[in-house]
This record gives sequence, C-alpha cells and structure tokens, in this order.
Amino acid sequence: MSPAEQPRDKGVARFRTRLFTAMMVIVATLTGLGFYLAQRKVTADAERNLQQTFQAELSSLHKLEELRHAALADRCNALAAKSRIHAAIEDNAIDLLYPSAKDELRDLMEGEEPPPEQAAQSLHARFYRFLDSKGAVIKPLNPYDVGELDAKTEAQLDLGKLPDTQQIGYMQENTQAVGGSIDEVIAVPIFSTDTGDVISALVIGFKPLELEDKYTGMKSGIWANGQLYLPALPRSTQASLNDKLAGELANSDQGENYFHVYVGGAPQLLFYKRLNPASLFPPAYEICVYPLSYSLAQLHRLRWQIGGAGALLLLGGFVASHLVALRLSVPVKKLVLDSEENRAQRKRAEAALASTAEELERSTRYSADASHQLKSPVTVLRVGLESLLAREGFKPEIYDELSALLHQTHRLTGVIDDLLLLSRLDAGHLQIASTPVNLSQLVNEWLDDLGALPDSPDVKIEKEFPHGLFLAGEKPYTSLIVQNLLENARKYNRPGGRIRVSAHGNGSEVILTVENTGRTIPPGENIFERFHHSSTPLAVSGHGIGLNLARELARLHGGDLRLVRSENDWTEFEVRFSAVDSVNAVA
Repeated sequence: MSPAEQPRDKGVARFRTRLFTAMMVIVATLTGLGFYLAQRKVTADAERNLQQTFQAELSSLHKLEELRHAALADRCNALAAKSRIHAAIEDNAIDLLYPSAKDELRDLMEGEEPPPEQAAQSLHARFYRFLDSKGAVIKPLNPYDVGELDAKTEAQLDLGKLPDTQQIGYMQENTQAVGGSIDEVIAVPIFSTDTGDVISALVIGFKPLELEDKYTGMKSGIWANGQLYLPALPRSTQASLNDKLAGELANSDQGENYFHVYVGGAPQLLFYKRLNPASLFPPAYEICVYPLSYSLAQLHRLRWQIGGAGALLLLGGFVASHLVALRLSVPVKKLVLDSEENRAQRKRAEAALASTAEELERSTRYSADASHQLKSPVTVLRVGLESLLAREGFKPEIYDELSALLHQTHRLTGVIDDLLLLSRLDAGHLQIASTPVNLSQLVNEWLDDLGALPDSPDVKIEKEFPHGLFLAGEKPYTSLIVQNLLENARKYNRPGGRIRVSAHGNGSEVILTVENTGRTIPPGENIFERFHHSSTPLAVSGHGIGLNLARELARLHGGDLRLVRSENDWTEFEVRFSAVDSVNAVA
C-alpha cells in the first residue's frame, strides 16, 4: 500500500466507525424511548382498569343501595301517613309516637338479620328515631324497642334542622376506637297534611353493604366522621390508612380519586368516592383498597418481554448498522478517490486559468500600449498631409490623393480609439458614471451630422420619439452607441432608401430602435464578432469592431444590443438602456 493510500483508508475507516456509532446511538435511543413509553402505557392502562373496576363495583353497590333506599323511603312515607303517628307528631304526643311506630316498624326491627347477598331485598333495620322541629332526636321511652344507642352515637343523628328531601349518612357506633361498627342512616322527611311543611323526620339505621372481590382481592369500607371502617384489614393497618386518608381528603376538593399506599409492605391502590354529596350528614366516602401485586407481576413480565424485544432490536440494529456502514463506505471510498482526482484536475484548471489570465492581461496591455504607440505617428502623418494640402502648385490629382490619405488617417485614428476602448473593457478598467442623458437630443444631433456628410446617400430619415427621453448612463459612451448604429444604417443603405429611428420608455427601460433599407444580413452570420467582415462583397468598407463595441457598451450600461430582424430589404436593430424614472415622469 502506497503512503498516499494509507491516510485515505484510515479516513474511510473512521467514517465507517462514526456512521456505525451514530446508527447504534439512534437505535439504542429509540429502543429506550419505546421501552419507557410502553412501561408508561402499561402502568396507565393498569390504573385505568382498576379505576373502571372500582367504578363498576361501586355502581353495583349503589344500585343495591338505591333499591333498598327506595323501598325504605316508600315504607317510611307509608308509615308517616298513618293517622296515629301523624296525630302524635302534630299534637306533640311524644308518649304515643314511639309506641305507635313500633307496630308499624315491627317487620323492620324484628327477625334475624339476613345474609349480605340478600341485603338488597331486605329492609332489616338496627334502630330508628324521630326528629323534632329543630332537627334534634326525640328521646324514646323504651330504647330497647327502637334499637339501643349510646349517647355519643345517638348525638350523631342530630341534623340541626329538618331535611326537605331524603338524606343519607353514616355514623360510627364505637367512636373511641378505629374499626368500630358503622351504620348507614337514611332520614325521610314527614310533611304536615294541613300546611305541607316538614314537621318531623324518621331516621333509620341499618348495616351497610360490604364489597369484597374474592378474585382480585379488593376490599371495601367506609370513611366517615374522620374514622375508617374497613373490617377486612387489621386495626393497625386501618389506623395507618386513616391518617393518610385524612390528609388526602383535607388537601383535595375532588369527590373521587385514588393514590398509592402500602398495606402490609405490599403496594396497593386506594380509591375513594363521596357517598352522600349535598347531605346534611357529615361527608362519607366509599373506600376500596386494590392490591397491585398481580399488576406489578404482569408489568414485570411485560418489562422482560419489552427488554427482550429491545435486546433483539439492538442486536439487529448492530448487525444492520455494521452492514450499512460497510455498504456506505464503498461509495465514500470511491468519492474520496474521485475527490482527489477532482482536486488534482481543479489545480490543473486553476493553473491553466491563471496562465490564461496572465496571457489575457499581457494581450490587453499590449493592445493598449500598441494603441497608444500608434496614435503618435498617425497624428504626425495627419499633420503632414494637412500641411501638404495647404500648399499650392500641385496637380489636382495630387490633391485628391492627399485628401484620400488624410481621410484614411482619420479612419485609422477612430480604429485606434475603438481598440483602446475595447482593451479597457476587456480588462474591466472601464467604469461609467450614471447620469441622466437626453437620448432624444443625442439622436437628433447625430441625424443632423449624418445629413451634412458629403458622401451620404440620398435616403429618407423618419423619426418617432418624445422630445425629452432620458436614460441612465454616460453621454460619451451612449453617443458612441448611437453613432455606430446610425452610421451603419447610412453606410449599408441604398440610394432612395429609408432610415427610421424610434424610441420609447417601457417602465424601467428606454428602448431605441434603428431600422434601415439595404442589404439583408444572412441568417447565422455573427455580425457582433470582433473584426467581423461580411461574406458578401460590398462597396462600403469597415473595420469590423463597431457593432461589437456598441454591444459591450450597452451591456456596461445595464442593457443590451441585438439584431431584431433582417429580411426583405429591411434590417432592424434594438438597444435597451436603463431609464431615469423620475426624470421621464416629469418630462
């Protein structure tokens, strides 16, 4: 391997390594992101499923409770309509109230308590009380007949006022310890038959339904009066959960939510939902504790599955990245070789361009120097011929020859000036000062000069342009453009022919058109080529740089010169200049 090839191969190897590393980073990032998103989705799905399960179970419980509450409300309304009880309440005959109600509520209070699965169909009550006009409990004469309650428990039935609608509440029978028994209470208003006002209320307590899912391990309870009742859990665990629930409910204004807890060292979700919104009784919440062991195990399995899939993806990405890097390094190596060859070619082209530029500079400098050197002898020759013409005594034919020679010196001077101007254009040394130039005045002056020439053919001149049409340029150079076009129109015309000159403004441009009769220019003939001579012999003569110089000057002014058409004894040239908008608008 040559010394020049070693750095090139090392560069290709570095490119392959960087490409492989970049592809592996992308694959690893995508795999990690997919693993993270999949884990989040699984966790969110699990919590959503638990929430839906809790809502479904709680909905079932509420349906059972609604059936029982509806049956109880109907029974209480029927009870309140009894004339003896109604009369006892309205007459404030408290000694007759509870004995009268005992006979009517005998089927609710007596008999064995039904099993939980039949609780929805049963109206078995644990106690009942009546409230007076202020919402306070009317003390029964014989508590045994209406269900015994201690003083603190009975005090929880005080509502402070009579309810207008059915009210639901929950009260703790043993308020001294966490985990005591809890009762569900329903208060039904009793209305006066005369006025329709609420005159009392019947409060009945019964054992609440308990919700426990044997398949998922979900346990339910009730939180009321700052105490948790969840008999399925040990009392120590209930005490710990009670403190967390109190803090969560104190800091939340939502009727339902869930949060993570640990029960017996195992992670679980605790759901809560308000059971008695807008009730006169203290707020009570349905509590469900759902174990996460099954969900965590499923999540752990999914993590292993996703991790395995990610490992396979990484392995596949490793192999694919290696193959792609190898495959892409081949065109890169070829590109390196082509780049080296292109750099070598560029260096050769730059060297050739520099050499050409030097030669062009020398040629331009030579043309300028030659033009300057030729001016002096031509001037001396012209002065000598003018002196000879001023003498007397020569034959007439001698004066004719001297005049012809003097004309050629003037022509030679014009050629030298044109060559010097072209050399400055080629070298990029010619700069113009853009000022407003009156094109109309310039064309009129040159048309007058053409008519005064002695050898001018008999042609008709037509002109059509506004009085003041201004272009942006330098007057000497724009004058030279107009001069070349008009002299060519005169020189290549025929006797009795026409010259038509027109000009107009076109937005940001001024367009000058010079048309004439005479010889047509053959198609494909490059009349703008420097030192061009017509392929058709003519009596007129020219040095072949006038049109080329005129076009270069027009382009220097930001315009252009072109042959529009030449056919059927008619030739038309068009030159465009930049317009002076403000001046033309005023004109």
